[in-house]
Amino acid sequence: MKTFLRIIGTLVVLGVIALVAFIFVPVQRTGPVTQLAADFKPAKGQGEYVMRAGDCMACHTSEGGKPFAGGRAIQSPMGTIWTTNITPDKDTGIGNWTLADFRAALYDGVTPNGTHLYPAMPYENYRKLSEEDVVALYDYFMHEVEPVSNKVEETKLSFPFNMRFGLRAWNWLAASYAAGFKPEQGEDEQFNRGKYLVEGAGHCAACHSPRNLFMAQDGIDNSSKAFLSGGEIDGFTAPDLRGPASGPQTWSTEQLAAYLSTARNAHSSATGEMMLVVRDSLQYMSHDDNLAIATYLKKIGSAGGSASAAQPEKAEVTATETLLSDAKPDMPLGPRLYIDNCAACHMVSGKGAGETFPALDGNSLVDAKSPKGLISVILHGAELPSTPDRPMKLRMQGYENRLSDDEVAALATFLRDGWHNKAATVSAADVTAVRGEKH
Repeated sequence: MKTFLRIIGTLVVLGVIALVAFIFVPVQRTGPVTQLAADFKPAKGQGEYVMRAGDCMACHTSEGGKPFAGGRAIQSPMGTIWTTNITPDKDTGIGNWTLADFRAALYDGVTPNGTHLYPAMPYENYRKLSEEDVVALYDYFMHEVEPVSNKVEETKLSFPFNMRFGLRAWNWLAASYAAGFKPEQGEDEQFNRGKYLVEGAGHCAACHSPRNLFMAQDGIDNSSKAFLSGGEIDGFTAPDLRGPASGPQTWSTEQLAAYLSTARNAHSSATGEMMLVVRDSLQYMSHDDNLAIATYLKKIGSAGGSASAAQPEKAEVTATETLLSDAKPDMPLGPRLYIDNCAACHMVSGKGAGETFPALDGNSLVDAKSPKGLISVILHGAELPSTPDRPMKLRMQGYENRLSDDEVAALATFLRDGWHNKAATVSAADVTAVRGEKH
């Protein structure tokens, strides 16, 4: 018995020592993935371009705030995470950070004092950035961004998520792969450029991939079947990008590239978070880079990667179109509301008008698993940004002051079951929940 107790006591002591080491031993920081020349200088504009590719502004700029001064609320399953000030202000920003500190935040998700960043910061993806781009990005923030004194609200999650040392274990599961980008053998330069932008800087998987049991991205590259197969962010569905019925796989490569650079094409338009990605990031990318992203997404899709133009749509008259065209007096509430509020732009066919009013038939927002995005657009409207290729800013009005929760639910349910859509019904309670949120 004494021997058994000694063994148990020894194991307990070893466990305590391991826990103390786990909490207090400094985190190992990843160094450069390549050694650059001592006199390396980023090309003019390179740092800003990497910032645009990484979409840094969208998260680190609050509504109406100074660029990169932080303070934007990011909703997560664990609670609200407040984004940090990444201007070169020495007191409230990153002005005292070294290049090694900056790299560790991008690659390892740790601050100079060893504090773990919550993975709302997509370091799972930024680990793929090249050393040239890391240096260029650091140079941009230190020398081209205006310092802003702005002490942002501290993130305070409930127990146990407030115990940040636990993120070290999470990192072992989610971000333990070697840093740096590895081109795919057998593929050309255009494909691998798209792969680098999608999997690394663009961190598309942060929204468009599902999460596993540990809330890590399910797959970090196209070798995983779940990668870019659809995800969820703050209750909104981020659509599948690889399935045969997904937008990217039913559009031509050129149509997909147009969507990326202008937030619109002949079939659809971007709303919500994706609109912000186009507004703050993708519209500033070169035509070649947006085409590379489109080429990569088409190639890894289950539709076979064809880059040919999409086939013309058949002139089919659906039961929904017939219902709307007949407009009988006993028409149900949902289609009546559609005729009164939507048909003039989106048409009784549900096909809309190319690059102006998006199609609702087969629209990923309309038939998404979660109706939250559709409800939000009906209530609050939507806006397409002004871009170099499409300078006119387009705005859809919201109907929160015109339609009741029951009416919005009826309209949304009609849309989600109209034409070729087959999605679940929407309740008034669903609408009430979205109406009460800040937007």
